[in-house]
Amino acid sequence: MTVVPRLVLSAPSSGHGTSAVALGLLAAFAERGLDVAGFKVGPDQVDAGYLGLAAGRPGRTLDARLVGPERVPALFGHGAAGAGLAVVQGTMGLYDSVAGQPETESTAAVAIALRSPVVLVVDVASMGQSVAALVHGFRAYDEQLWLGGVILNRVASPRHEAMLREALDDVGVPVYGAVRRHELPPVLPARRHGLAPVAGRDADALRAVRRLGEAVAATLDLDRLLTLARSAPPVPGEPWSPEPAEPADPSGPVPAGASPVIAVAGGPGGDYGPAETAELLRAAGAEVVRFDPLRDEALPAGAAALVVGGGLPESYAEQLSANRRLCIAVAELARTGRPVLAEGTGLLWLARELDGLPMCGVLDAVGASRDGVVVGYRSATARTDSVLAPAGATVVGYKEHRAVLTPRAGQAPAWSWDGGAPEGFVWRGVHASQLMVHWAGQPGVGARVVAAARAAATLGAPA
Repeated sequence: MTVVPRLVLSAPSSGHGTSAVALGLLAAFAERGLDVAGFKVGPDQVDAGYLGLAAGRPGRTLDARLVGPERVPALFGHGAAGAGLAVVQGTMGLYDSVAGQPETESTAAVAIALRSPVVLVVDVASMGQSVAALVHGFRAYDEQLWLGGVILNRVASPRHEAMLREALDDVGVPVYGAVRRHELPPVLPARRHGLAPVAGRDADALRAVRRLGEAVAATLDLDRLLTLARSAPPVPGEPWSPEPAEPADPSGPVPAGASPVIAVAGGPGGDYGPAETAELLRAAGAEVVRFDPLRDEALPAGAAALVVGGGLPESYAEQLSANRRLCIAVAELARTGRPVLAEGTGLLWLARELDGLPMCGVLDAVGASRDGVVVGYRSATARTDSVLAPAGATVVGYKEHRAVLTPRAGQAPAWSWDGGAPEGFVWRGVHASQLMVHWAGQPGVGARVVAAARAAATLGAPA
């Protein structure tokens, strides 16, 4: 069981201001000196990254489709350990699911699994007494859901606020605050920058989070929200652990190179992949050293493997290309057979070029940006044995990208799935694809990567 005060913030649909309120709450409570933790329902690493920036500890995703519904409470318990408050930011509408499985994958399903009260953020700019009917419907739709109250966003005036509060009081729904129009300004860096402002702890990102915290502290009843969060019962089950299920015998011999250096792409504010990736690598015996592909000109000393998560933004192609020394180092690491795992833009970075800009040249392929976004889950089968998965293994991954690669796959493809041509590249120790896989949902990946890195480390430094 995990005992931690918690709130799930959701909304009737996208666009009601849930992201700004969640960030503001974390920043406001952190400013009060409370140890806080932030989570995002679904696969959105960017939102999770900003939640982590506001909280001062890694933000994490809770995605039942990527890790399995049974692991969601366990991953929450792990990520919220020691926190005085955890805030879970929902996705889309409270009962919505991209994959059409709301009973396990919606924000409501996550809230029920976590036994957490839900606070509904409602944009009331064009709404009066009907807000009571709307909120009452959301409360009555699922009797297992605990709707603890609402936050009113984009309130027009004191008179408007009084009308809304009276209507909600009639149906017995608490109001935890009313935010006037423009009090939660769109201050976050543009989404095309992805996780780069978070990983780099850019001044604009830090300033935006602080402003949201100040706005929330001035408009919401933080004490009542904390009281609601503290009323949540323990989360069932034991927290997830990155430690292997069967730890090595401490009395046994220690293999040579027992702590291989694994370079993980990121920055001072976090990695370009889920926090659990680095935790799994460390638990399996690696020394994880973060490097910044946008700024560092060399890989960490002694790097025996490289991991590039899917949160690296495509819009930074010029910076990636301009860092020629690092590109050469990455190409040499791959040439000598070291494990190189790259997702999303990491695949494009390993290509020969992207939009006419030279990249690392590890893969004989060319990337080009297109209009529109490819997005969605894929149930994939490994086509080739690799450090990430043996041939025939099945995984659920997530894709979100604009750029495409030609050819789409190498002679040894990484994945295939129904309705699509094979995708990705497996070459020597390289596994590269635009499909993003959450390692916490694939037991054994961290240990396999470390074992491959340990074997590679015995080869000595790249020639």
